[in-house]
Amino acid sequence: MFSESIHIALDGLRANKLRAMLTMLGIIIGVGAVIAMVSIGMGVRDKVSSSIAGLGSNLLVVTPGAPSAGGSRQAAGSGITLSEKDGVAIAQQVAGINLVAPSVNRSYQIVFGNQNWTTSVQGTTPEIVGVRSYNLQEGTFFSNQDVETRARVAVLGKTVADNLFNGGTPIGQTIRINNAPFRVIGVLESKGQSAGGGDQDDTVIIPLKTAQERLMGITYVQNINIQATGTDVINQVQTDVTALLRGRHKLTGTTPDDFTVRNMVAIMATADETTGMITLLLGVVAGLSLLVGGIGIMNIMLVSVTERTREIGIRKALGARYYNILLQFLIEAVVISVAGGLLGIALGIGSSYAISNVAGWKTIISSVAIMAAFGFSVMIGLFFGIYPARKAALLDPIDALRYE
Repeated sequence: MFSESIHIALDGLRANKLRAMLTMLGIIIGVGAVIAMVSIGMGVRDKVSSSIAGLGSNLLVVTPGAPSAGGSRQAAGSGITLSEKDGVAIAQQVAGINLVAPSVNRSYQIVFGNQNWTTSVQGTTPEIVGVRSYNLQEGTFFSNQDVETRARVAVLGKTVADNLFNGGTPIGQTIRINNAPFRVIGVLESKGQSAGGGDQDDTVIIPLKTAQERLMGITYVQNINIQATGTDVINQVQTDVTALLRGRHKLTGTTPDDFTVRNMVAIMATADETTGMITLLLGVVAGLSLLVGGIGIMNIMLVSVTERTREIGIRKALGARYYNILLQFLIEAVVISVAGGLLGIALGIGSSYAISNVAGWKTIISSVAIMAAFGFSVMIGLFFGIYPARKAALLDPIDALRYE
């Protein structure tokens, strides 16, 4: 009887192909929307995490910061309260640290031949390679001796190298930074965009003391990059760095810090939580269309019950029982939802690839989202198919045979 019920249900759907397809449309769009929206959300989540991770692993950044001025606190990075000696003290006196790289930064016009490019020039130490996870595409990085001798050498980001040299080899060439000559000794591998949308490859890196004394005429540093030995000690390192700098800067009692210590691991966790909530919200909003599709199934099944009242009466008169009629109409509802779910999966995956290729957004297709959307579509079919199926199964055979 089960196989016969399936056969009767499929015959009923084939007899009304257009109506069945229109009923499936709500499920198709719902499942496709859930998969596409979740893939977009997961793509955003992965991109943000990758961008933050690209800044460096287990990273702390100390910026001069926020002394009281006229009753208000200045923005972090606006003061001149950090020095290279602070970086040396942190490296020597705080446990749980791998590398420390103080740095300064300013925008300059870079000139090579008849080409010019305005970019960010960063003065720092060789430790920045490990702290920020830089890799060299060609050439070498400068040494501590280059820092001490104020050498005029530069390492270019990929964007700067491409725009100044048009595919040529920069190594050994002389560029001018603020009219001062610098020899190019290396080119960095591309790191792509940052979490804020900035180009991490649009940079030139030079020795710290060269930048301070030959370009900027300053003695302070604008930030200190710190790489902790692991995520398990990074919070303790942050506490110890704060205590050390307060002591070095003679800040006592309730005197506010004149620096800011940012924990990139905590920022990544916050960003991951936020993007996860956005992904969930996108999935829930898209999932509402599945409910609309379920209502469509119930509506069409009720119409089908009304149209086939006499057929139901004849089947009951010939011996069909309650569960036979119930099973027939439930199978119709489930077939619609399963077929719609499968087509919706194809639509969702296709939409994700189309969004990635056309809009340039990163999308990640999740097998969990696919299974959840498909399972939900089947449950929707069962849930909204029960009432019409039960209504058909409870029809009185005499009243059904009299129905016109």
